[in-house]
Amino acid sequence: MLLTTRYFCCHADSRPWYRQVSLGLVFALTPWLAHALAPSCEARSGAQRTPVIELYTSEGCSSCPPADRWLSTLKGAPVVAQAFHVGYWDYIGWVDRFASPAYTERQRGIAATNQLRSIYTPQVVRNGRDWHDWTSYFKSSPTPSPAGAAIAIQRSAADPGGEQFIATVTPATGVGPWTAYWTITEHAHSSRVKAGENRGETLQHDFVVRQYTPVGRYEGAQRLSFAAPPARAEHPRQINLVVSDSQSGTPLQALSLACPTQ
Repeated sequence: MLLTTRYFCCHADSRPWYRQVSLGLVFALTPWLAHALAPSCEARSGAQRTPVIELYTSEGCSSCPPADRWLSTLKGAPVVAQAFHVGYWDYIGWVDRFASPAYTERQRGIAATNQLRSIYTPQVVRNGRDWHDWTSYFKSSPTPSPAGAAIAIQRSAADPGGEQFIATVTPATGVGPWTAYWTITEHAHSSRVKAGENRGETLQHDFVVRQYTPVGRYEGAQRLSFAAPPARAEHPRQINLVVSDSQSGTPLQALSLACPTQ
């Protein structure tokens, strides 16, 4: 059975006319219209290099909560901030649910680049370099430097679920081979710690890295893609892309994209 509805209108001479609209057609077009009218979500990097701040932390480390709180103060700052939780303190008695062996391996790589004898928490890394004086970030403005690459990230219009992202990376003139990685960072996480050095404490976390995906080594301009798991409204997130020099590991440019939950 074809369901129909009638719309009434009048011509200029006030004589009524009728037209029938198939509800089946309306229902068929609704998903397409919703997708076509969905807000786009994109971001582009600027002419200056965006600082990349990495915190290596653990819920099993008693000296880490102050660093976690400091990182939260970077909300709204012109940086790409990331909290990598590591698991090498789990043996004390509390297993950090945000930790991943991949994050520890990344920290070991940074230690090798910085010629450090060991890894530790809390460690703050700025633009690939070990940074001890991290509490001074808001006391002095770092000298801006020109970007070594331009980045644009866009949520794919071809993905109705809104979890596919496309990036274009254009290195500056004279830039050689480069590498990149994606991360997903989330805010507003909380843990009630029941064992270990932080036993009895409730820890608050922002910029928590929930996914870390290196994407290889490239030369020249490239188009990259990234598939993210479904977003959760209770944990606002950013999709981050960091592009670095393949030899030194120094970031050339970084960009964060925050899209509304669909």
